[in-house]
Amino acid sequence: MGLNIAIIGGGAAGFFAAITARQADPSAEVTLFEKNRRVLAKVSVTGGGRCNLTNTFDEVTDLKQVYPRGYNLMKRLFRQFDHHDAWQWFEDRGVALVAQSDQCVFPRSQDASSIINCLVGEARRLGVGIVTGRRLTRIVTEPDGRLTLHFQEGGSQTFDRVAVTTGGSPRTEGLHYLETLGHSLVPSVPSLFTFNISDRRFTALMGTVVEQAIVSLPSTRLTASGPLLITHWGMSGPAVLKLSSHAAPLLRDHDYRMAVAVNWVGETSRSEVEAQLADMAAAHPHRQLGTQRPYALPVRLWQYILEKTGLPAGKPWAELGKKGMNKLIETLTHDLYHTAGKATCREEFVTCGGVGLDNIDYNTLESKRCPNLYFAGEVLDVDAVTGGFNLQAAWTMGYVVGQHIANTPGHE
Repeated sequence: MGLNIAIIGGGAAGFFAAITARQADPSAEVTLFEKNRRVLAKVSVTGGGRCNLTNTFDEVTDLKQVYPRGYNLMKRLFRQFDHHDAWQWFEDRGVALVAQSDQCVFPRSQDASSIINCLVGEARRLGVGIVTGRRLTRIVTEPDGRLTLHFQEGGSQTFDRVAVTTGGSPRTEGLHYLETLGHSLVPSVPSLFTFNISDRRFTALMGTVVEQAIVSLPSTRLTASGPLLITHWGMSGPAVLKLSSHAAPLLRDHDYRMAVAVNWVGETSRSEVEAQLADMAAAHPHRQLGTQRPYALPVRLWQYILEKTGLPAGKPWAELGKKGMNKLIETLTHDLYHTAGKATCREEFVTCGGVGLDNIDYNTLESKRCPNLYFAGEVLDVDAVTGGFNLQAAWTMGYVVGQHIANTPGHE
């Protein structure tokens, strides 16, 4: 008779853990519990419903760039299962994948249902039990080391091993049942969000996209680059989401009200920008400022920048002068705004915080406080920037838990 294993949470990490456990030990009885009536709901909306399931990592030189919290853990776990393995795993099961120019990886179908159907189909083929509408409220350790799960809907069940893969909790209180077992919790904080900007002149530019912007928090060393989108509420786009991820706890501590600087030209050298503008003035001395845009900036944004710097759009480039040049350089490279709160990113629902990483074994993801209890996914204090990295963390951690949770009771 094999182990009796429970997986709590029917998301990406949960399904991967359940599937891997059954593959590692076909004699194990694996049951996956999901509190909602529908499994893999978050997977269905990621990437705008196309499912950005991983990334090529081609532009990642250090995991700290994409995993603000938990990068050391991910570095170790990637030795067991990384993005190459994830790509191969899905393609081996008939899901063709494609990498975009921005390194994001999607199913070739451009439909999240390809991933969902693969996971659910594989789980059912392997005999994983899937139970929905069951919310865990308490875990009790038994004298023999087994774990008894109590559910909100009533009743309890006892298992040899349990993996908690419930995802991020909007409130730390939602993880209180883990704290009672001795685990320390890091306060839950939203980690992927956009910035509210109350300046109506700025938000009037909604729909404007700058492909290579740099955003930063001037009082810190935190910075991020990439496309920036101006919306009717403020700033969005990959650059802003990356910055929000790295700065999540700090922004929370400041009630999401901080100065944010935008470099519209993606060039960090002030002298380089000055040289570019000087060359433009020399090449087109009689052109008006409003008709000759540097760095191919969007028309409406360039007009807004001129207005903000107090430079008349009808002034010829030859008459810009030193003072005008300095004003322009400062606004192009260090344009200050003040955030008036955060707004939710529709495609991502990510939190940082959760079970502190000092509570787990970095090789197996088993709890140090409660033997036979494992963790995978966002329930741990691990999160990533947008671009497929969060789902890759789920596949990686789910795989590692699945491999180790299915070991014989004597452990390794």
